[in-house]
Amino acid sequence: MDGLDYARAQMGLSLAFHIVFAAVGVALPVLLVVAELRWRRTRDRDYLELAKRLAKGTGILFAVGAVSGTVLSFELGLLWPRFMGTFGEAIGLPFALEGFAFFTEAIFLGIYLYGRGRVSERFHLFSAVAVAASGAASAFFVTLVNAFMNDPAGVVETTRSARLGFEPLRAMWSPSWPFETVHVLLSCYQATAWAMVGIHALFLLRDPRRSLHRKALGVALPIACLTALVQPLSGDRSAKHIALAQPSKLAAAEALMRTTRAAPLHVGGWPDPKTGEIRGAVSIPGGLSFLAHGDPRSIVIGLDQTAPADRPPVVATRQAFQVMVGAGTAMAAIAAVAGAVALRRRRRSPSVDGAAWPQPLLVALVGASPLGFVALEAGWLVTEWGRQPWIVRGYLRTAEAVTSFPYKAAPFWLFTLVYLFLGVAVAYLLGKQIVAAHRAGDAPEAGGPARAE
Repeated sequence: MDGLDYARAQMGLSLAFHIVFAAVGVALPVLLVVAELRWRRTRDRDYLELAKRLAKGTGILFAVGAVSGTVLSFELGLLWPRFMGTFGEAIGLPFALEGFAFFTEAIFLGIYLYGRGRVSERFHLFSAVAVAASGAASAFFVTLVNAFMNDPAGVVETTRSARLGFEPLRAMWSPSWPFETVHVLLSCYQATAWAMVGIHALFLLRDPRRSLHRKALGVALPIACLTALVQPLSGDRSAKHIALAQPSKLAAAEALMRTTRAAPLHVGGWPDPKTGEIRGAVSIPGGLSFLAHGDPRSIVIGLDQTAPADRPPVVATRQAFQVMVGAGTAMAAIAAVAGAVALRRRRRSPSVDGAAWPQPLLVALVGASPLGFVALEAGWLVTEWGRQPWIVRGYLRTAEAVTSFPYKAAPFWLFTLVYLFLGVAVAYLLGKQIVAAHRAGDAPEAGGPARAE
């Protein structure tokens, strides 16, 4: 690999790891708040145990996310100095606000972890809500930077200077921000909730009598189902905006080589950029035109309207997009079934936590549990690959932004080892928390009133 390949691989690897830590760190506090609310309402010790384990998991992910985020900040300056030097004024404000949200989250997480029994119950609950809100704010402000990179705004062209000028507020609120931020936050909640659902569904398959796992499933499954059903609507709104603002990205994601009226939607298959055909795909006439513009007869801009040097990698972008859509569709289908089953259980018994879940549904939930993170990673690849060859679309190419530092292989392998260590450490620590929670609810029907201590 040459220097640019090493720099891109290092940044891609770092982000692929960090996005998992960050997503769980954003969403786990929401599940924590739900468990805490149910504990305060029912005084059931299963919910108390669940809240404590989720709090420890949040602490672990927060610490690891802080480390991986710090590494990413270092890499931005080390690998992409021209990007930071040219666009620092545009992206500095959201990064500063993200830092403020990060420190707010750290303060209230400390209060929640060590304040039980030491502060009032209301303030203890408020600290959990503050952790969830500040975590979401942190992800929100970071996503604003990515939205600017994909759809830049607030750039002032100057004729007397080689440097670009910026209007920081306009740059922070680029036209893509409503679509990208909503989609990212939903993906965090969706991926984490489905992972939690799968863990507790697996334990219930082994022993359906475990009350803690039934209650944990009752906490996570509504969030998993809601996000799985809402996320396709968010994706549709985002795709319609991309069709207008970033047509080359949509064309690459759909492997549409030529501008077409009544463009068909191809499901599956393998694209051939040279011929413009997609082998083995199921074709829906007018489907892409309808999804992009709400009219099956509308014109969809293809890659023939983009200079060859400015085109994204078609095969990689298309296949990542197919994986994202496929995973999202599978989760939405299972969510619809799970929602119908939950409603039927609620009609039969007001105590939903006390009823057994159908075994085939539990098997489906276990199988679907990693799909949220599959969709999250694939969607991130679509966003980044679909913007290439630009690091800031239309203003700075990735190849022009990379550092001239000649020894890029060394930091690549060094940081690869760092992230592998972090990944193993997180898996081990979270595994201990899951096992501890399982043992705490080891006695069947162990729930019941308990004190907070």
